[in-house]
Amino acid sequence: MRQKFPDTYEEKLAQLRELREAAIHSASEQAVEKQHAKGKLTARERIEKLLDPGSFQEMDTFVRHRTYEFDMQKNRPWGDAVVTGHGLIDGRPVCVFSQDFTVFGGSLGEVMAEKMVKIMDLAARIGCPVIGINDSGGARIQEGVVSLGAYGDVFVRNVQCSGVIPQVSLIMGPCAGGAVYSPAMTDFIFMVKETSHMFITGPDVIKTVTGEEPTFEELGGAMTHNSKSGVAHFAADDEESCLEDARYLMSFLPQNNLESPPRVEPGDDPDRMDEELDHVVPDNPNKPYDMRDVVSHIVDDGEFFEVHEHFARNIIVGFARLNGRAIGVVGNQPSQLAGVLDINSSEKGARFVRFCDAFNIPLLTFCDVPGFLPGTSQEWGGIIRHGAKLLYAFTEATVPKLTVVTRKAYGGAYDVMNSKHMLADFNFAWPTAEVAVMGPEGAVNIIFRRDIAKSPTPDDRRDKLIADYKARFANPYSAAERGYIDDVIVPHETRPKLIRALETLQTKRVPGPKRKHGNIPL
Repeated sequence: MRQKFPDTYEEKLAQLRELREAAIHSASEQAVEKQHAKGKLTARERIEKLLDPGSFQEMDTFVRHRTYEFDMQKNRPWGDAVVTGHGLIDGRPVCVFSQDFTVFGGSLGEVMAEKMVKIMDLAARIGCPVIGINDSGGARIQEGVVSLGAYGDVFVRNVQCSGVIPQVSLIMGPCAGGAVYSPAMTDFIFMVKETSHMFITGPDVIKTVTGEEPTFEELGGAMTHNSKSGVAHFAADDEESCLEDARYLMSFLPQNNLESPPRVEPGDDPDRMDEELDHVVPDNPNKPYDMRDVVSHIVDDGEFFEVHEHFARNIIVGFARLNGRAIGVVGNQPSQLAGVLDINSSEKGARFVRFCDAFNIPLLTFCDVPGFLPGTSQEWGGIIRHGAKLLYAFTEATVPKLTVVTRKAYGGAYDVMNSKHMLADFNFAWPTAEVAVMGPEGAVNIIFRRDIAKSPTPDDRRDKLIADYKARFANPYSAAERGYIDDVIVPHETRPKLIRALETLQTKRVPGPKRKHGNIPL
């Protein structure tokens, strides 16, 4: 029997309410219960927790797929397998899409991609961040190559939006095959332990091809990608904390590449001097310390939002504030591999520096680096090329750049870590700083090899030469004599010094050369 078309206004309103209710509850109760049983929220629940209460404005609620293959026309839910729209985070506009695993397993088809592309295009036009919540079984097999083309349409937007608006991906379920490339091109990836997975090929295929038998968690779980591959930047214990972390990240970011990050009213005295800093660096130059302690004593309220916390731990990167202004922090980590630079840490630092530069976030670098990690695995792995990425990123960056040398600044690694030669604006050093080609022991063994060999007491001669070398070179003053260091400061003065320097640089302008783009050594 043909359904009667509504005639009166009241009937039409009732039809709208009915259809909207059907769209909101497009999944079966059984599918929703199954989602909850896995510790996962539904697509709409995630949006509600991510955005300010009541701010979400949905788009394309009544879109439906157009596929007739495999009897797909018998199941055409409103909105398909993704919820899209815009809303507010801390009162600032964002666009969002949230894939719905309870509808067709979140599989991506033509109209689902059209919804995602539409909201990404809107974000680009109005200049606001786009947040994608991924929970999908992959391409919709029933649509064949059309679904693959749909992925391509999404990838194009990721590339076009890169460096223009912040793009954030939340992996809250499976993300496999070609689907992984969209999050990979976004700026930050969040994952949830035990419930989110990313991989190109799944465990079954790997077992067939290589004989390996990894579990889903071992192959592409949150900690695998946070600690081993470096694909993901954050790992959360559950979905609620993941969504809260994403909200916190947004507080440091501008809306787009033409704006500055939001400034908050500081609750921390800009002239505060922390005496603890005078005792952070050990007297023994070979004794480790935690660079995060240095950062927390300097930045506003000790708050440091670390990025890539579990990957390449010999360098730290993350966001903080100085006198209410958002900054990106990069620092060698003496407590891990003595703070040396290697392949992974160079890439980690370079990517973060380039993000900050793209979105007008000033850079603060803490340098305590004994050099690059030696060894055949590093050389064969391309440490030359990868180390050059960090050098390239710092030199290319035109945002305000500040550097504090806390202890060692040796060799080429000194240059790479945002030195004056890499066009840093203000370079400070603590009295504990050692700016030299290499450490005193290594330098003496090379320069005075014959002298020591001829000495009747070689050990005593070596000790004396090392002491002489330390007095002449293992300090910040040789570099300061040449202007490579702008000032040698007492550690507890660091916070007010940096804040005044940052305020001075608010009007910094650097005209770039006319070129399409440089060729970073990828």
